[in-house]
Amino acid sequence: MHMEETNKPNRKLTTASGRPYAEHENTQSVGKRGPLLLQDFVLHEKMAHFNRERIPERVVHAKGTGAYGTLRVTHDITKYTKAKIFGKIGNECKIFLRFSTVGGEKGSADSERDPRGFALRMYTEDGNWDIVGNNTPVFFIKDPKKFSDFIHTQKRDPRTNLKSPTMMWDFWSLNPESLHQVMILMSDRGTPYSYRHMDGFGSHTFSMINAENERVWVKFHFKTQQGIKNFTGPEADAMRTQDMDHSQRDLVDAIDNGEFPKWTVKIQVMTEEEARTFKWNPFDLTKVWPHAEFPLIEVGEIELNQVPKNYFAHVEQAAFAPTNQIDGIGFSPDRMLQGRILSYPDAARHRLGVNYQQIPVNACPFMTENYHRDGAMRVNDNGEDGPNYFPNSFGDVVPDESYKEPAQELESSTADWFDRNEGEGDNDHYSQPGDLYRKAMTDEGRQFLISNIVGAMSGISGPKREKIINLQLCHWFRADIGLGMAIASGLGIDMAKAMPARHEA
Repeated sequence: MHMEETNKPNRKLTTASGRPYAEHENTQSVGKRGPLLLQDFVLHEKMAHFNRERIPERVVHAKGTGAYGTLRVTHDITKYTKAKIFGKIGNECKIFLRFSTVGGEKGSADSERDPRGFALRMYTEDGNWDIVGNNTPVFFIKDPKKFSDFIHTQKRDPRTNLKSPTMMWDFWSLNPESLHQVMILMSDRGTPYSYRHMDGFGSHTFSMINAENERVWVKFHFKTQQGIKNFTGPEADAMRTQDMDHSQRDLVDAIDNGEFPKWTVKIQVMTEEEARTFKWNPFDLTKVWPHAEFPLIEVGEIELNQVPKNYFAHVEQAAFAPTNQIDGIGFSPDRMLQGRILSYPDAARHRLGVNYQQIPVNACPFMTENYHRDGAMRVNDNGEDGPNYFPNSFGDVVPDESYKEPAQELESSTADWFDRNEGEGDNDHYSQPGDLYRKAMTDEGRQFLISNIVGAMSGISGPKREKIINLQLCHWFRADIGLGMAIASGLGIDMAKAMPARHEA
């Protein structure tokens, strides 16, 4: 304890309403051994609060860590966006960044083979801006209707309550669009050494609008300055037995030691005309934009330099949503992004309550004005005596037309349940995974990938085992024949016998 702290007067112990009390450890009773009295309200308050200490954990991204820091603009991109934060080189704003695993529960291990969440909030003068991404540029599915089904396969079997490789591979084998992300997951990128040693991605396609109301499509990249560092499969398995909180500990220790982690912020830009002629759907979350065609443009730098003083108050109660956009940044026809616009705020209202944006970590630090009123856990002035409706003749809060986005020309006037794979290039689920395997991986990386896939697919069981394996092998073969052969060999499959089964599948 610091010397100056010893002279501070003691603070009184109080109830939540502020009433001081003395008996914190003993409940009022009838005699030393008699029954307890209902009137000891401190007992009720302590137990009632304790019973509610655990808010519902996130359905996905349940386990994570986070820190505060700074975004600093280093390059001029005003020709793409009128966002005030990018208005001048040197501009800065406070940020909060939460890392997480995706499929595990809150008590799961940090080194599990899993994508990692990379959720970034920037507290700008035009409001909070959230980019809710991952450490991968793509995802398993391209339509949000599939999301709950996919996540169910990553959780627990409804009968055994165990994780099920059969469920996972059954879903992936029936959804070839998953192949790109599955290949990344099964490589050593699926087991990062720590949150500091991985890249982040906005993953979705977003839009930027400049001062002339011209729109371009963009993707966000966050390149780690600590260098990429991954566990091998066996190393990740070993870490689960040594320290289940390895990534949490690594981040906290680094910041506490003054080793502030940094990422370089970059964007890819695609014009609306380029989007119309791009080989693949540019709004498909299972595809990337090749860097050779759409090079990375440096924007700025983020640094994490402050561990929250209380994990629950800041990290657990943080609620990110892609609906948190600012003037000059917008959405796109990305189907998964459109789905998350609905689901993320809805999940936060369920988990934290309708007034979750008043919690300090979620609250905009600048002025906010709206007509929201009431609801559970309202902690601000609730609009005081101002009108709670619009339009009205009494208040001075009005819409600012200068923030209106330009109209977007739609390519069709037909509304239907379009197949997500029926467009030109949309059914190509194999070119990019094949290029990733052949061109972006080292020989050692390919060997680790094959070993990880074989190990994971070996867990498939049950009466549909052969069908699931053969169908998934079809996808690996279509991505790369050598990859398919290596996996089949690792699984002990005689391809001469398996070929008829593959065709039947």
